[in-house]
Amino acid sequence: MENQANLPWYRRLHWQILIAMILGITYGWVGGPDAVPYVGWLGEIFVKLLRMVIVPLVVTSIISGVASVGGGRDLGRLFGKTLGFYVLSSALAVVVGLTLANIIRPGDHADLGSAESATIPQLSTPSSAKEVLLDIVPTNIIEAASRPDMLAVIFFCILFGASIATLPERQRTTMTSFFEAMFAVMMKLTGGIILFAPLGVFGLMARVVGNTGFGAFKALGMYMVTIASGLTIHMFVVLPLLLILLGRIRPSIHFRNMTEPLAMAFSTSSSGATLPVTLQAVEKKVGVSNRISSFVLPMGATVNMDGTALYECAGVLFIAQALNVPLGFEQQLIVVLTALLASIGAAAVPSAGLVIIFLVLEAVGLRGPEVDVLVGAMLAIDRPLDMARTAVNVFSDSCAAAIIARSEGETDVDSVVVP
Repeated sequence: MENQANLPWYRRLHWQILIAMILGITYGWVGGPDAVPYVGWLGEIFVKLLRMVIVPLVVTSIISGVASVGGGRDLGRLFGKTLGFYVLSSALAVVVGLTLANIIRPGDHADLGSAESATIPQLSTPSSAKEVLLDIVPTNIIEAASRPDMLAVIFFCILFGASIATLPERQRTTMTSFFEAMFAVMMKLTGGIILFAPLGVFGLMARVVGNTGFGAFKALGMYMVTIASGLTIHMFVVLPLLLILLGRIRPSIHFRNMTEPLAMAFSTSSSGATLPVTLQAVEKKVGVSNRISSFVLPMGATVNMDGTALYECAGVLFIAQALNVPLGFEQQLIVVLTALLASIGAAAVPSAGLVIIFLVLEAVGLRGPEVDVLVGAMLAIDRPLDMARTAVNVFSDSCAAAIIARSEGETDVDSVVVP
């Protein structure tokens, strides 16, 4: 990709993406559903290109990163820091969602009569911590990569990279150099795909607005306000505080260095599809080493879903309030714990969190046709909320990488804004 520091503003990628979002919204609004087929395919091709590189990029990234970290104590320390931050940030997100849902009580104001429900897709989700652990270990890594089952792929790559670190020096150097070279190739390929981001974003936004319009969003207004407020607080208050307190990092610099991945996450609604862009920005702009980013970010795209955890918690309380079902402290504690578990199992694809909410509903005994109708109505207006919570998920991953890099002694992290 070109060095964008020397380019005029209108040739810089993040401005092109922003302009493409505005043009796509305008096109979809003016043209309506009939105009969508003419440009919607641009978004579909772009997302498919991003998904095409996810598995090879994650495999080469994690194996080269873990091999360079080494085995034993170094790997264990990095894993502990990564998992610790993800649990902390997700727990804080759940608390924010729970607090707002109890204060605003959006279910008391929901006008569900004018909201049309959407078809709820089928999705297999883990029902317990034991099932999540069993799913992590693949019986066939090729099959896991073809699905793709990213938790299983990441688990295998960590073990593979750690095994490389234990080889004699000559073999270790050969294998590490091979995977580092493969990772460099994948980053080059990813950079070429990202150049087409404005066209893809234009097609995605035109399809969303053209097919759904803005009218359906009015019916569940207070619910949308609650979720949007929670995501805003977590992204612009909680995560910046973690950057300051844990990493001694200026949030304004980190925000500006993450402009492109955030725009991509918002438009694609997929932290998995955004992963190639996130990796590139965190390394090239934020200044995190490949040793850290290649370990922290792929894991985060799979298990760190702050926005999803917040949404699931607030969404369950919204449904309980709409059905006049009181949830006491014990039930809300179950919601918190189950939302944390469910967010770990959430697939990094659009609207997966809305399907997984059934897992949390079952945990507190909320089931039946009325619940199905409510979730379907929520799905009908979920797209803009899904876009926002995906941006929160991606930003949390980048914060984790920056904070952990600082804790590992990397002093150049977010020292300047990189154009």
